[in-house]
Amino acid sequence: MPTAKNYRCFILLIALVLLSGCASVRETDSAANYSPMVSYAMSLQGTPYHYGKSSPEEGFDCSGFVQHVYGHQGIALPRTVQDMAQSLSQVPKNDLHSGDLVFFNTNGKPFSHVGIYVSNDNFIHAPSQRTGKVLVSSLKNRYWGERFSCARRP
Repeated sequence: MPTAKNYRCFILLIALVLLSGCASVRETDSAANYSPMVSYAMSLQGTPYHYGKSSPEEGFDCSGFVQHVYGHQGIALPRTVQDMAQSLSQVPKNDLHSGDLVFFNTNGKPFSHVGIYVSNDNFIHAPSQRTGKVLVSSLKNRYWGERFSCARRP
């Protein structure tokens, strides 16, 4: 006869299966609405982080990732976070569009990290050696929310 603990585990497993199915449907639906540039950026998820690099073969740091993604679309951007921020037009946080660049203060400098805004408060970036790969994060995440500096539009 099943124990109460086994029954709870079974119910939890069923709930996880159902929830993961819903999440994948939403991800697929929203992926269809991405611009070619953001779709390309999303295809690079999991690429290793590597400081000073800017290619899928060698890996990316944050500005190398952004520069590579935009370059793939024929748009030249400066190589450093600071230069990107200084050369682009600022946009209000409440007017973010897919493809805008989001900047963060992660080390005491207002422009020390950059990512590409996807949608629904999510952005894709190459965060750090510790994280180790290109991934999607949320502006609602406390860490990123507290460090948000500004947004710029290429």
